[in-house]
Amino acid sequence: MDCVYCSGTKSKVVDKRKSPEGIRRRRECLECGKRFTTYEKTAKSELWVIKKDKGREKFQREKLEKGIGKAFEKRPVSKEKIEKMINEIEEQLRKKGKKEIKSSAIGELIMKKIKKLDNVAYIRFASVYKDFQDADDFKKEIKGL
Repeated sequence: MDCVYCSGTKSKVVDKRKSPEGIRRRRECLECGKRFTTYEKTAKSELWVIKKDKGREKFQREKLEKGIGKAFEKRPVSKEKIEKMINEIEEQLRKKGKKEIKSSAIGELIMKKIKKLDNVAYIRFASVYKDFQDADDFKKEIKGL
């Protein structure tokens, strides 16, 4: 590991612990004596999403965050709970062990998770995901709650 201060190549680990970013290592450069922090993450395998039109695209966590974020806009649910839910969704998708997942499977999983947290956010997400056309679609979904 190269030192960020002197570019020295020799360092020792003085502290190691788990963190949300991965494994956090506090290092001390053996050449200049300064300390710096590094993070180690496990490389995740690529996950592909099969769209409704049979097209394929790489899974993008940012798209997941954006869609779910809009559903929870101005709702009394903490960012921590939303972030935890997004982490659980991504983890469940990766645990399936498949390289390709249908967008419909992702949508159903998201709806199930949102429904547990907030009914209004669920209706918002469902209206876009299920492509509601009129008030009757909303009424049917609300009755299902």
